[in-house]
Amino acid sequence: MLPINQRRTQIILAGSFLLLIALVWVKVPSPLIAAIALLPACLAAGLQMPFLLCLAFIAFSFFRLHEVFPALYPLHIPQLLALGTLGSLAVNMLTKRINMFWSRELSVFCFFLVLVIIGCLLATNRSAAMSSLTGTYIKIAAMVFAISWLLRHSRQFFWLLLTMIVCGISVAIVALRNKHMGLELVEGTRVTIGRSIGSMLGDPNDLSLVLLFPASFALAMLLTPGFGKLWKLLGMICFVLVACAVIATQSRGGLLGICAVSGIYAWHRVENKVLLISLGGAALMVLFVLAGITDRASGGAHEEGIDESAMGRVYAWQAAIGMALHHPLTGVGLNNFISNYFDYSPHWDGKNHAVHSTWFGVLAETGLLGFTVFIAIIIAVARISSRCLKSFAPKTDITDSKKTAPYDPVLFACAQSVQAGLAGFCVSGTFLTMGFTWPLYIMLALAVALSQYQNRQASRHT
Repeated sequence: MLPINQRRTQIILAGSFLLLIALVWVKVPSPLIAAIALLPACLAAGLQMPFLLCLAFIAFSFFRLHEVFPALYPLHIPQLLALGTLGSLAVNMLTKRINMFWSRELSVFCFFLVLVIIGCLLATNRSAAMSSLTGTYIKIAAMVFAISWLLRHSRQFFWLLLTMIVCGISVAIVALRNKHMGLELVEGTRVTIGRSIGSMLGDPNDLSLVLLFPASFALAMLLTPGFGKLWKLLGMICFVLVACAVIATQSRGGLLGICAVSGIYAWHRVENKVLLISLGGAALMVLFVLAGITDRASGGAHEEGIDESAMGRVYAWQAAIGMALHHPLTGVGLNNFISNYFDYSPHWDGKNHAVHSTWFGVLAETGLLGFTVFIAIIIAVARISSRCLKSFAPKTDITDSKKTAPYDPVLFACAQSVQAGLAGFCVSGTFLTMGFTWPLYIMLALAVALSQYQNRQASRHT
């Protein structure tokens, strides 16, 4: 606790600052003034609670909340949060308030990061590669370490869980509103968000990617024993809204991802696996009908034989294989697939195409070596999630079979979220380009943090 005199001085200074801001606001009512007023509080929160600042940065960067709610756009919140997060990390590391550690999974990720950087330096379109590296991927890489080191307590895992669910609800509501009002539609039927302002969510496949990620967290909160009824209701609302919004995007990858996430939770709870697989296949067919995939302008039933959308992907995947074989160690470079498409595609229809596949995208842009390391990251996350599921699951008390030993539902929910989210990532990755976006790397950081928590708990009991 601070001395009374010191606290009184801080209160006087804070009050004087807010009064000054209020006087300026009367003369110049600008959002920038409000941002300046909040700056000291943000700095104090960042130094005292760096994890919350990190979480806010992830929410705005991944879910694009400033584009979902355009009124926030002029405030440049992601840039401010990026500076605040990095500054907070630097200060807390220098003062040794953050206990840094290293793990085998972080070593594998660093190796992949080095390969990506080398690929960008040797890319055919270096400006595009470096722009993607410095603009997005390097921030993701920094957050991998930040989340891994900052996630130490159960309440922090809970805040991560809750943030993913609340952000998922927010994006889903806006997407369903656009669908209902006929706004920002592609091909007349596929919903998007912020297409008119050039948002990343203006592509229905990218929107389904963002919507898919909270689904695993929502089901975890809904199905994990130990959460209250209010939290379970929140999880159910999130999953229903997200599923409806993914259906509105008419994204095949999104629909497959929803089924994969749901399937993981069902697999652990339904004993009759044959019945489960049969019901899962039927549910997928129903989702495709509800989504109106056959009515899409691209890839619909009106196209004869293998539809245009599918053939475009086949040609893109063949081009990706050619790029990887020609550049096996470095690939063509980050965000360089489209610029190299003409040189490697077996079929040219007058325009470049996106790869629309996580696997072939990573293969083309990082080469055979990078793709191998990428698969190693996925295997590492899968192994950690499986181990943590067993460790954090409810256990029966040996002394009394009617009682269960104490366990933390938040940690068990997070372990389930990682496993189900990874399944959704792998399945939907067939149609969605997610190799260099947030989902996998958030799951990697969460898995590393869970593993460290498990190790600390084990060391205390030995």
